[in-house]
Amino acid sequence: MRVARLQSAFDIGVAYRHFPLHPGTPEAGLTLEELFAGRNIDLPAAQEQMSRLMAQEGLPYGQRTMTYNSRLAQELAAWAVTQAGGDGIHDALFRAYFVEQVNIAKIDNLLAIAERVGLSAADAKEVLEERRFRPAVDADGRRSRELGLSGAPTFVVGERGVVGAQSYEQLEEFVISVGVQRREN
Repeated sequence: MRVARLQSAFDIGVAYRHFPLHPGTPEAGLTLEELFAGRNIDLPAAQEQMSRLMAQEGLPYGQRTMTYNSRLAQELAAWAVTQAGGDGIHDALFRAYFVEQVNIAKIDNLLAIAERVGLSAADAKEVLEERRFRPAVDADGRRSRELGLSGAPTFVVGERGVVGAQSYEQLEEFVISVGVQRREN
């Protein structure tokens, strides 16, 4: 993957930030037609482009028809990375959302995902019900707005960023332009 290649070639770390892209999405979700209504988007063409981009990254991608509110999933991820083995939550949430079309706004679905990566469902339930990581996600959202972010993925170094799926060459050019040093072999 591009990010892993960048990490091996340059002196950078990766930190996931949680950015609610469509925070008004109801818990039941929206069809993609509802989400993009009035935007003059060719959904089959957009799906084909997304499938191609995912394939280039070696990522699975299903025939997505729905979008779901990701707020609780982001709170789960913010907690998960504080737990031993919790880094796997990002891939598990990606697969659930983009491949399996799981409604990630529902706590029971999130608990099953947490268990899949070896996290305690009981602890995850407590964290989600008490909304313990709401402030962390709120802070990431504020930071995203300060930086003017409007899409995902967004790659940020310092105060600069690039939005959207970028080629490895574009990301490499970006990190070089902001002064990131190559790793010495």
